Amino acid sequence: MTKSICVYCGSRAGTHPEYMQHASEMGRAIAQEGWRLVYGAGDVGLMGAVARAAQDAGAATFGVIPDHLKRREVGKTDLTTFIVTETMHERKKVMLMNADAVVVLPGGPGSLDEFFEVLTWRQLGLHDKPIVLLDIMGYWGPLRALLEHVVDHGFAEDSLLDFVQSASSVAEALPILRRALS
Repeated sequence: MTKSICVYCGSRAGTHPEYMQHASEMGRAIAQEGWRLVYGAGDVGLMGAVARAAQDAGAATFGVIPDHLKRREVGKTDLTTFIVTETMHERKKVMLMNADAVVVLPGGPGSLDEFFEVLTWRQLGLHDKPIVLLDIMGYWGPLRALLEHVVDHGFAEDSLLDFVQSASSVAEALPILRRALS
């Protein structure tokens, strides 16, 4: 059965061209590994770059978008599977339930919301899927520091830090994903 990688990332391109380059590289890598892309179904920003690169390289694509974001995120209807949900929460649930691993590229509040929900679900034992932060140019360094701060101050067990792995490039993330999915 084909493995699926859920990618959370920004609906904007960000300030550094490296973000878009890594997003495209992630999409191509998903295809080259024979995996399916699961993502937020947008055709803008990093989301669009990941999806277009995955499609161009031959990957199956599974997009999930809430109805109220179809226009704003330019819902990419030419995906292998395109699902419209009623709410953001439903979107996140459908994405995670259709994935075997999660990769988080740079993004804003929406990506953080997705990350924290999937991390919380992991902490609560609702799934055991790997979570990889693609820490391009140190983007997620402050987030890692925050998670350590939360643990240091007794608001989470040390195991919380083990639920999230970091990689500074797609090439570094691939072995983590391969091991976790084998």
